[in-house]
Amino acid sequence: MDLFELLEIAEKENKSHKPIRLTCCTAAGCLSSGGQELKLALEKAIADAGMTDKIEVIGAGCMGLCSEGPLVRVDPNNIMFGKVNPEDAPSIIAAINGEKTKLKTIDLNHPFFKRQLPIVLENSGKVDPERIESYIAEGGYLSLYRVLHEMKPIDVINTITKSGLRGRGGAGYPTGLKWSLVAKSVSDKKYVVCNADEGDPGAFMDRSVLESDPHRILEGMAIAAYAVGAQQGFIYVRGEYPLAINRLNTAIRQARKLGLMGTQIFESNFDFRIDIRIGAGAFVCGEETALMASIEGKRGMPRPRPPFPAERGLWGYPTLINNVETYANVAPIIKNGAEWFAKIGTEKSKGTKVFALAGKISNTGLIEVPMGTTIKEIVNDIGGGVPEGGKVKAVQTGGPSGGCIPENLFDTKVDYESLASVGSIMGSGGMIVMDDTTNMVEIAKFFIEFCVDESCGKCIPCRAGTVQIKKILDKISSGEGTEQDLKNLEELCEVVKNTSLCGLGQSAPNPVLSTLRHFRHEYESLIKNNNKNSKSKEKVKN
Repeated sequence: MDLFELLEIAEKENKSHKPIRLTCCTAAGCLSSGGQELKLALEKAIADAGMTDKIEVIGAGCMGLCSEGPLVRVDPNNIMFGKVNPEDAPSIIAAINGEKTKLKTIDLNHPFFKRQLPIVLENSGKVDPERIESYIAEGGYLSLYRVLHEMKPIDVINTITKSGLRGRGGAGYPTGLKWSLVAKSVSDKKYVVCNADEGDPGAFMDRSVLESDPHRILEGMAIAAYAVGAQQGFIYVRGEYPLAINRLNTAIRQARKLGLMGTQIFESNFDFRIDIRIGAGAFVCGEETALMASIEGKRGMPRPRPPFPAERGLWGYPTLINNVETYANVAPIIKNGAEWFAKIGTEKSKGTKVFALAGKISNTGLIEVPMGTTIKEIVNDIGGGVPEGGKVKAVQTGGPSGGCIPENLFDTKVDYESLASVGSIMGSGGMIVMDDTTNMVEIAKFFIEFCVDESCGKCIPCRAGTVQIKKILDKISSGEGTEQDLKNLEELCEVVKNTSLCGLGQSAPNPVLSTLRHFRHEYESLIKNNNKNSKSKEKVKN
């Protein structure tokens, strides 16, 4: 494969397009609502109308607005239909021919679409994730070619560093710095790993990217491997994501067939292969040392650091670990330049962030916004607020590791520093909206119960501490708590946070601490009611 051949594939693909294209969402959410049946019904309706020479149907990835799925977009008309059933297929063909239709039309000028800035998601809902030609037609693998033929490894690392890209897995560690540490490590063998073990309740960012644009991840990993000097990559993905796994396997096979993975990529001296490792659903395997243990065939349990993976990772060799969204930003940065990316976002948090917007919100789905966008803009404008005129109460970010942010702090910007200042974290990108009917003590219990179940049990603070936190919360929520319980709860949370071995235990108390910080009155109300009941019982006894 050379540059001429790559461009030839792109040209051929673009020329093959028919005048009218129907793009049907075939991501997991829409598939579960009959997306595949809808695609087949559209193809039949086109054939029945004798318009196969004018209209084609494309199965694409997530189009973002999951609450209105299955979705169908008509191009070049730029019309989108929502909640389409297979039996609606003839109506769409009729609408293309100028007839009136009762199908629900999605307003593409709505803030849900207009307030977004797709970088990671620029191909989602646009390319066919099961055809490499579709990705190449959108400029796919051109960044990899440029890197291999026009840039030295240090040039790539400098570009990523200057862009200001930070790890999108949650911690926000500077990506360029992490790459440089692996590159400087002297070893005859190095590895590149993609952490796709997305386990936060309500989170589906990584899954959607893998299902919608798998080649973007392969290209980003290949560029990273060239920069740090690795020849082997692994994608560690949850077994609960069968569609993502299938599409990744297809993408890897296609890339190998065209010589874009394997040996002498783009007729260079660079060799790189990617294999998939499937996780069994253990939340702790999202922690990088536990993840590496699982890849090695061991029980997924964390180990103390240092040494860090950049020094001693997989099988003792230097290892680069980034998550799905981080790798998805790499090719666009190489294509458009570090300065372009650095101009987006805030001073310390550059670029965009993908969020899975869920909960009590009108427009649930996948969004990508510039860093620095306020929570208020996301919830009220993009999300459309609480359905049926309800009142929003809080937003939870960062999953079990994050915190709950009250409505009076919705002017907070979504960047690493601002979220930390209000007791939450960016996390991988889950954002759950809660209305005024939500009991915040019960929310804290939910996330602690999750952490109790997912604790690997290796260290006592996490294994035993989370159980004790849950017991105190149970006592308070049942109306039997005391002021002393509240003090014990806070102290125990701090102990677990400061003494646990890995990120799971260290962050497990965050939902409790954030609800205590912003919704303490709900805890105190339960305790006051208990005190009143106790006094009443004493009077009866006397």
